[in-house]
Amino acid sequence: MNLIQAIILGIIEGITEFLPISSTGHMILASKLLLTHDQDYTKTFEIVIQFAAILAVFTLYYKRFLVGIEIYTKLAVAFLPTGLIGFVAYKYIKEYLMNPFVVCISLIVGGIVLIILDNWTAKKKSEYATIEDISYKSAFIIGLIQCISMIPGVSRAAATIFGGIYKGFDRKQAAEFSFLLAIPTMTAATGYDLFKHHKELSSEKWSMLAVGGVVAFIFAILAVKAFISYLTNHGFKYFGLYRIILGVVFLVLALLLNWQLDA
Repeated sequence: MNLIQAIILGIIEGITEFLPISSTGHMILASKLLLTHDQDYTKTFEIVIQFAAILAVFTLYYKRFLVGIEIYTKLAVAFLPTGLIGFVAYKYIKEYLMNPFVVCISLIVGGIVLIILDNWTAKKKSEYATIEDISYKSAFIIGLIQCISMIPGVSRAAATIFGGIYKGFDRKQAAEFSFLLAIPTMTAATGYDLFKHHKELSSEKWSMLAVGGVVAFIFAILAVKAFISYLTNHGFKYFGLYRIILGVVFLVLALLLNWQLDA
């Protein structure tokens, strides 16, 4: 991976991490177009720079972590299903599911779901004054729904936002809970991947991770601010349409270029 590729992937990660369009899916497809050769390192890169985008959320929402311990405990409960299932399924997901075909199918199916559920989410009113008011049981269920997003292309943001709305949040609250839940989720994913592969990373590869991370952090801050405003006023249908178009285009491209399932 070279500097230009690291910057491009960092931009893509920062913009897409908190939108319901799958940042992992976008980076897998972008990596194929950019012809990154070291696939094992590329997969690690795609996971690790997500942590930099998560730091953007902590920067924007740090005050929520200063008001009391309840937000910590409820996020911990919501993270529990992902932590347990992710630990067991990590090797399988990274080896067998991080490929363009899985991403394309997930994008298309997820796009259809977004469009179908758009009207339902618009009618939902919040049952809570703040996101801290959600019950531990509901937090756990949101975390369980988040597990679906372990399939590349599904979108962690989409899964947790819909989980939040299902359990009583309005769109804005569900998005904010999704942002905050990303912190333990992606911290764990990044830490585990680095633990497994840190010995394989040369100084040059660490440099590319740093570049991609800084770029992802900057663009994530911009994306989070824009997304909250857009989501409140417009909902999910255009994200769904975008996912379907992107999935179809890349599925055709993958077939024409004979991309391999394990690439």
